[in-house]
Amino acid sequence: EEIDFNLAEAGEARQIIDLVWGAALTRYLSLAAKQYGKDFISVGRVQSPTLKLIVDREREIDEFIPEDYWEIFAEVGGIGENSKGFQVKYFFTEEGKESDRVLSAEESDRILRVIKGAGEVKVEEVKQKTRIDQPPTPFNTTQFIRAAGGIGVVAKRAMNIAESLYTAGYITYPRTDNTVYPKSLDCKELLDILSKNSIFKEDATYLVELDKKPTRGKKETTDHPPIHPTIQIPKKESLEPAEWKIYELIVRRFMGTVAEPAEWDHLRVVVEAESELFKASGRRLVKEGYHRVYPYHKNEENYIPKVEEGSKLSMKQAWVEQKETQPPRRYGQARLIETMEKMGIGTKSTRHNTIEKLYQRGYLEENPPQPTNLARGVVEAAEKYAELVVSEKMTAELESNMAEIAKGDSTLEEVTKRSREILAEVFEELKGSEEEIGGHIRNALKADKTIGPCPDCGKDLVVRKSRRRGSFFVGCDNWPECKFTLPLPNKGEPTVVKNICEKHDLKNIKMIAGRGTFVYGCPICEADVAEAEEDLVIGSCPECNSQEGGELAIKRMRSGSRLVGCTRYPECGYTLPFPREGEIEISDRVCEDHRLPELVIHKGKDPWEIGCPICNFEAYKAAREARKKKKSKQK
Repeated sequence: EEIDFNLAEAGEARQIIDLVWGAALTRYLSLAAKQYGKDFISVGRVQSPTLKLIVDREREIDEFIPEDYWEIFAEVGGIGENSKGFQVKYFFTEEGKESDRVLSAEESDRILRVIKGAGEVKVEEVKQKTRIDQPPTPFNTTQFIRAAGGIGVVAKRAMNIAESLYTAGYITYPRTDNTVYPKSLDCKELLDILSKNSIFKEDATYLVELDKKPTRGKKETTDHPPIHPTIQIPKKESLEPAEWKIYELIVRRFMGTVAEPAEWDHLRVVVEAESELFKASGRRLVKEGYHRVYPYHKNEENYIPKVEEGSKLSMKQAWVEQKETQPPRRYGQARLIETMEKMGIGTKSTRHNTIEKLYQRGYLEENPPQPTNLARGVVEAAEKYAELVVSEKMTAELESNMAEIAKGDSTLEEVTKRSREILAEVFEELKGSEEEIGGHIRNALKADKTIGPCPDCGKDLVVRKSRRRGSFFVGCDNWPECKFTLPLPNKGEPTVVKNICEKHDLKNIKMIAGRGTFVYGCPICEADVAEAEEDLVIGSCPECNSQEGGELAIKRMRSGSRLVGCTRYPECGYTLPFPREGEIEISDRVCEDHRLPELVIHKGKDPWEIGCPICNFEAYKAAREARKKKKSKQK
């Protein structure tokens, strides 16, 4: 194929612009905040406007004031033969719009009193219609990430799996805007191949016989096709469970695009009770269509019985439910990526990575993403001193300019020149504000590490890192005048979470340690539990029992971790590692070599048979040495 030099120049422009913006602004903010080395403050052309989106949504949630409202329900049923009951909901029409929210308790009580006195209700309206539910369009990257989120796989993980499946030859390239299959794709041939797989056989055979043309999305490009399976079909057992989950999603999406529409019967019933109107809506799936092969869209039915207009029904019961208006929902990762796409922030290839970087840089926590105090501090500083840094219009303009290079309507030189001009405007706005910006960000950093008041002096307790040992602990911000400290677990990096201990008015701490991440809790509570917990003696110390009578016991440290150690500590320093969590069971079985009971840890569904703690540790060391030798041989 011929090289597309315009596309190559567009890619080069993106690389130059992102590097220059990221390096220049990151250096400026890091120096201003006195955050050096790996603690630098990261800023970027795409990540900063994305961060502002999340911070703005969190502000809306913080500023939201809930308001009470009331909803009124009734159960009505047939008279005589038609005795089936169903639920209806009060509504009224105002300025041509229906509403079912009553805004005062007095009005809801009045309506309830009136309708409770009604023995019968009259059916005022019955409307029935059939709705065609069209099959889905082919997957582009954004739609794929959204669908993956619907089955519990976050954006970054979904893309990693998709790239792995692509590398293995099982699916097409997963970074695409295209939602129209190319003419070269023979859907029937692909279905024939899928029909030879036992898992997809029945559905694929049905679709081959159906012989329907695939659906088409709104966007058609020539760089890459929509995401779909290839003719290479993996065996389920050859993939990890999460990989198969994603692969099956992609296969079934493809099958859904060549399936029939579904059909729903919708029924709306309006009844009148003492001049007040109530409604009920039901739906029933009358033709399964694409739901047969793509079962990821909601297809719940809501049955209400058919009634005749003008007929009478009995009022069985009525009640009021008091509710509150809810704040806007946080962006889920898939929805955030969709919003970024609509606003022109980033590309199909970078959006999920941008979100992941925001987590890695300490700007986001939890899922759905929530901004940390550092995130708020950076966005607030940018808004006050250089709004272009977090402006989605700025990054959308540059994205548009780079797209013009790809189309041949602009050049690398023109677009990078415009980028430098915008960046110069930013630094002109920032000039002379280093001290204020740095102070603002330092305060935000401190807020992210503060857990609450010191019980000794009332100043802030802050998560700190020991310069000498590199371990984390909680210390008073009033040091050295106040020397109050609390230990933290050795495993993981601490993150302050929003849950507050009612007893000590301190925020809880979560230890981030990859798959071993755990909520540590209130550090004072944990230290108190550790001090109150008695050591559990399990046998003789192999180093000093014969001469000094030392015994081995399971001990809980003030940091919350557990170990097996000698009761004569510090005179005898013999220790063994031990799981920090789980209920300990001391079995009747005894190790013949060390005369120690075999131990079992109960946590989760399956018990963990540790056995003799000395034998267990020796086996662990032997396995670790074997892995080291294997790696050295490979080198």
